Amino acid sequence: MSFTLPATGQEVTSWAQVEPVFAELAERPLSADTVGAWLADWSRLGERIDETYARFYIATTQDTTDQAAEERYHAFIGDVLPRAQAADQVLKQRLLESGLEPEGFEIPLRNLRAEADLFRDENLPLLTEERKLASRLNRVLGTQTIDWEGEQLTLVQAERLYFDDRREVREAAWRKVSQRQLADRDAINALWAEYLPLRQKLAENAGLDSFREYRWRQLQRFDYTPADCETFHAAIEAVAVPASQRIYERRRVRLGVDTLRPWDLAVDPSGRPPLKPFDTVAELEEKGEAIFRHVDPALGEVFATMRREKLLDLENRPGKGPGAYSSSLEHSKRSFIFMNAVGVRDNVRTLLHEAGHSFHGFATYTQPLYHQRTVPTEFAEVASMAMELLAAPYLTHDCDGFYTPEDAARDRVAHLEKIVLFWPYMAVVDAFQHWVYEHPEAASDPDQCDATWAALWDRFMVGIDYDGLEPDKRSGWHRKHHIHRLPFYYVEYGLAQLGAVQVWRNALADQAGAVAAYRRALALGGTVDLPALYRAAGARFAFDAATLGEAVDLIERTIDELESDL
Repeated sequence: MSFTLPATGQEVTSWAQVEPVFAELAERPLSADTVGAWLADWSRLGERIDETYARFYIATTQDTTDQAAEERYHAFIGDVLPRAQAADQVLKQRLLESGLEPEGFEIPLRNLRAEADLFRDENLPLLTEERKLASRLNRVLGTQTIDWEGEQLTLVQAERLYFDDRREVREAAWRKVSQRQLADRDAINALWAEYLPLRQKLAENAGLDSFREYRWRQLQRFDYTPADCETFHAAIEAVAVPASQRIYERRRVRLGVDTLRPWDLAVDPSGRPPLKPFDTVAELEEKGEAIFRHVDPALGEVFATMRREKLLDLENRPGKGPGAYSSSLEHSKRSFIFMNAVGVRDNVRTLLHEAGHSFHGFATYTQPLYHQRTVPTEFAEVASMAMELLAAPYLTHDCDGFYTPEDAARDRVAHLEKIVLFWPYMAVVDAFQHWVYEHPEAASDPDQCDATWAALWDRFMVGIDYDGLEPDKRSGWHRKHHIHRLPFYYVEYGLAQLGAVQVWRNALADQAGAVAAYRRALALGGTVDLPALYRAAGARFAFDAATLGEAVDLIERTIDELESDL
């Protein structure tokens, strides 16, 4: 079964469609009297190009075997997009050189200055090549399957076997999946050998000493530094690692095993059958909508709109790209959700998460200009992670949700444990990337990457026994696609999770007030800086052990309360 995102007829399929618009904007008189209309026209142009890119990319993930979709995407990023970026640079320079500062445009102007400073014509083909490498990686990952009892399973479908109460079944499934991933080691290393020099060249062309410095500017990280990331890593090591050890040890004891192995992490530790929240994708959509209506009626209506307009592609199927995401469709003023649902409890959490992103997209459309909707990813992830927590009171059947009260408590315990366990893993991924781009020559050797990943794993992921599984552990960086496709995009999750827990803390005292603050913060789009977005949502943008400690303490207390009712 295939799925195709409904078309609008507004896709930019050739440079000739938009070149005259860019040319006219480059020549149109620009003054205090005309800048409003000029920005509006530039915004509409940006919306069309952005949505075309999103739609063409979406098609390549919906069916990684669709050669026509891949060719269309590559044609766009190889021809139209670089020309549009170069023409866009002319308009940015024109606005910046005018000295005009339109009201409500202060943060977008700051962002445009950073983009203009970083822009180099010679980097356009390199950025195109980087996108093509990501597409090639998708193709490698999208074809990974295992044979299980005569049935071909995608690796996502195989995950349900990790919930089996028979340890030998879980181990066999885990080993099959790992062996299949290791079979692509050479292919992924070959792509890595292309990624690194390309990224070093991007930085060199921009006159910067390292790709980390380039990426920091590209990601517009104005409010924190690499040193702040190191502070966060240390806080995680001091606070979240010991808490994770307590969680792992509790699981080990309940499972009655000598050591906790990687195939012991998903099964219910008390021997209860795995949660089965839904049977069909239609049920997932229907119950998801009911939950969102309880969180806030307006958010529920947004999700209903996405259902009606076929903006959800939720089912897993062979050939579909891995993972999950929400994509804004700027011209249509809509959002699209992509995921791989197979009926397990994590699918519910994924839907809540991606819907939070989609709600954010819809909220930002209240900002009139495309450039006012560029949201820092460190806050975009607050939108998604906070939604997972804000929806927690409404997961039960009496709210038309997925679970009995007991099963909802089980789900919440697993979710809260996962939050704590995530921070150490995030530190591994982020610290690894800092090492890569601080030591690019060493990182060009996959064996040294393996060794560094393993050392970081041993530092942060304490409590999981990988004895005899060293190749699987060392190659873990292969399986985190952000490292390859979205370099340095991962610390955002850890920072945002801390912000989301603070939003949830507020909701425990005043659910309606916390949801209202959350929605107001989403609607700000990119019109204020990152700390101000956190404040609007009722949180503090932080890296320190004290703030993290308060969050971990709240989570552990809540887990104890929930487990007392089980």
